[in-house]
Amino acid sequence: MRLRIADCEMRIAGCRSQMGFTLIELTIAFTLLALILMIAYGAFYVGHRAVEKGEARLEETQRLRTVQELVGSYIRSAHPYRFAPNVGYHFFGADKQLAFISGVSVGLGGRGFSEVIISWNGEGEAPGDLTLEERVPPRSGERSQGVGYQNALVLRQSVRDFRIDYMDRDPMSGEERWLEKWDGSDRNSLPRAVRLAFREKDGAEVEWLFPIMMSVLAPQ
Repeated sequence: MRLRIADCEMRIAGCRSQMGFTLIELTIAFTLLALILMIAYGAFYVGHRAVEKGEARLEETQRLRTVQELVGSYIRSAHPYRFAPNVGYHFFGADKQLAFISGVSVGLGGRGFSEVIISWNGEGEAPGDLTLEERVPPRSGERSQGVGYQNALVLRQSVRDFRIDYMDRDPMSGEERWLEKWDGSDRNSLPRAVRLAFREKDGAEVEWLFPIMMSVLAPQ
């Protein structure tokens, strides 16, 4: 009888040991669970950061495209405007600044003549802001201080190596070339196209090329 009772107790103890977990097994299980959670969180964090960067890059690209369209609408509509019959066209282009008369005006709701000034206030290798100023109506000399609409807009901040070039075509050979300056009053004409180039804050190179429709469509 004693042997049977002892045998039963041993069997019960064996069953209990098979049904439960030891401290070592629990420690290993919790360690594996912690590792799995850490890996899952790391993957989630990396994915979330990638999505945020992608959205920020997309937003910046859309903003740059909007600026490009705004500048392009002004330059493409550059007009051979004279402030007086005996003077040349009001189109003065340098490597860092451009002033001209456009047939587009944001201040007038889209259409109408406006004087547009595109400039960069950087120097050398130092960054600077790219700005656009619109004046309505176009005025020259002392009249430029009169009453009218005037608005300035910062197009891009902290850009480097800004440069403007102007396309000319040789009337004899038809060869096209880029010039650093353009004086409309001296040439009595507009360039065929304007090219703007600069580097963004992140080092990305940007180049915009805008044809001037009045010159492109004019008979040669």
